[in-house]
Amino acid sequence: MTTASIEIVRHEWDDGYRRLEGARDDRPRYGRLLRQLEVVVDELRKRVGQTYTLADLADSYRDAERWARPLVEELAPSPGWARDLTTVLAAAYHAYQRGAVDFAA
Repeated sequence: MTTASIEIVRHEWDDGYRRLEGARDDRPRYGRLLRQLEVVVDELRKRVGQTYTLADLADSYRDAERWARPLVEELAPSPGWARDLTTVLAAAYHAYQRGAVDFAA
């Protein structure tokens, strides 16, 4: 994956995080989103591991909806969860990118 591709994906992750935080005033919805985020981050730990690069993370993002959809549906379903999955995925990757060996804010 090229540096430019990684930067484009990182912008998508940042946007997802902003959308997640934009729901903060709606406490019940925000709580549901955080639970879904937790489920996705836990799975990222298993799939990507503890030592990874931003390129590794971006590569895993391409396929994330395939594994995240059934996982969130099983472990953290809520009204409208499928509609929020894109936001939750992007926000989870936004959070997880900070652990990349080549992360620079």
